[in-house]
Amino acid sequence: MSITHRHVEVFRAIVQSGGLSAAARALHTSQPTLSRELALMEQRLGYALFERSGARLKATAAALKLFEAVQRHYVSLEHVQAAARDLGRADAQQLQLLALPALAHALVPVALAAWRNLNLGSLPTRVAITPAESPMLEAWMAEQRFDLGLTETLAPVSGCRTEPLAPAGALAEVAVLPTGHRLLSKAVLQAADFEGEPFISLADDDPYRAMTEAWLDAAQVRRPTLLQTHSAVAVCAMVAQGLGVAIVNPLTALACAGQQLHWRPLAQRLPFELALLRPLHRPAAAATEALVQALREATQRLALRLRP
Repeated sequence: MSITHRHVEVFRAIVQSGGLSAAARALHTSQPTLSRELALMEQRLGYALFERSGARLKATAAALKLFEAVQRHYVSLEHVQAAARDLGRADAQQLQLLALPALAHALVPVALAAWRNLNLGSLPTRVAITPAESPMLEAWMAEQRFDLGLTETLAPVSGCRTEPLAPAGALAEVAVLPTGHRLLSKAVLQAADFEGEPFISLADDDPYRAMTEAWLDAAQVRRPTLLQTHSAVAVCAMVAQGLGVAIVNPLTALACAGQQLHWRPLAQRLPFELALLRPLHRPAAAATEALVQALREATQRLALRLRP
């Protein structure tokens, strides 16, 4: 015969309280009742859980190991109970946002700050931001694991609705240059300006790298490409150290610009897209639309700052 949930509850209360009397008070029952239930549990297990010395009980080594297993179960159960309670509280619900790392770095904080300011210094709901690169981002969104996705392409994603975050043409790629670079004397950069410049590129499979290279190759610009990375933030960090020049998305360029890094617009407009992914089969979180609006407004403000 197996032990019941009641046996486990009695056993846990006895170990935690240190004796039958305290356990009986905690469970709102009598000491003789608990004593009988404990004896039945030990009978079903086939071994003693406590050494008895008069009215005192001392847990055996087996009992202590069993208690560890019981605690793991109860901790999990308490997490479930807490989550169930939170679902009934609007202020405890959490919105799950999945974003490319560059956007989690450059756009999301601006949107959250504006959203907080509109709500008198505090966010109206909890937001969990998870950075993820493509194709993992698209796979997780297709699995309906997040309330909202933020990416750099309008390409369709299974199980999601894709919509632009900014009007077409509102944003474009820019050049990033280290302090003291000769090209900082120019307000707008032509393809020919990059001739002979050590170039830092995004990864081989990045669509914006392909767009950049097509523009420079069409102008027959020769540039040694010695460094490449998936991360636009890492590109900017390397440029700031004087390791080369680069062309990156305008939001990351703006977020990273400072004493060591500067940006310049390009003569050829290389469009930069921003897209929202909405899962089709996941109930929308209450604050989703408010966050979308904050993201749209933040994008508009950043676009204005990027105008030549």
